[in-house]
Amino acid sequence: MTKTVVRPYGDTTGDGMVQLSFTLPVPHDKRAEGAALQLAAKMGMEPAMLVHARQMGDGYTFFVVYGRVNHVVDLGKVNVVERDFPLLTAKDVNTVVKRRLRRKLSVVGACIGTDAHTVGIDAILNVKGIAGEKGLEYYRELKVTNLGAQVTVPELVEAARVEKADAVLVSQVVTQRDAHLTNTREMSAAFREAFPAARRPLLVVGGPRFDETMAGELGVDRIFGRGTTPREVASYLVSALVPAGAAG
Repeated sequence: MTKTVVRPYGDTTGDGMVQLSFTLPVPHDKRAEGAALQLAAKMGMEPAMLVHARQMGDGYTFFVVYGRVNHVVDLGKVNVVERDFPLLTAKDVNTVVKRRLRRKLSVVGACIGTDAHTVGIDAILNVKGIAGEKGLEYYRELKVTNLGAQVTVPELVEAARVEKADAVLVSQVVTQRDAHLTNTREMSAAFREAFPAARRPLLVVGGPRFDETMAGELGVDRIFGRGTTPREVASYLVSALVPAGAAG
């Protein structure tokens, strides 16, 4: 039987050792190091060891601590979003769209709000792609419109209308004060107000700090987290938007 309850592994199996990094708003000195160890102890690391400390600008110190925790993880109670669609090749995606949709699938992508980080959206949309996979612009049966960074929600809605978007992809990297959550809720509400339910584009968001289980709460159809590839996104779009979405 597969073990379902596990403890962290550091030096030996099940020793409960973990490594943690954080920043405190104090200059680097002995008192700051003591504060870091006190924080680690309050978080349940016992004993805690300071393995790295470095001044980060004026009045801030970055720490790495190492220590034992008593917590265990029950794998049977872990809630994640599993991939529930087949992973297709670019050739399969093009074939399915051409044969079953019989027109190009329109995709509009952007970074919304004040987020100026286009690395995520470009990795998915641009031909160069990421991790050896070409982006959605490479797929000849997809019509891709990349609006770039700092796009307002009204601009995104209008672009989706003009391009007759089947899907809208939004990347959010900036997460201070949960800006990515606020922006996503604003975006999803705007699309529901602007489009009848039957004509609303598929809403997909992605970024390293999103919880993939929050799609329903945020009002979107799918959330992709860190490490997502263009192939995964293209396969999802086909499964969600094209009737009988499998190569046949």
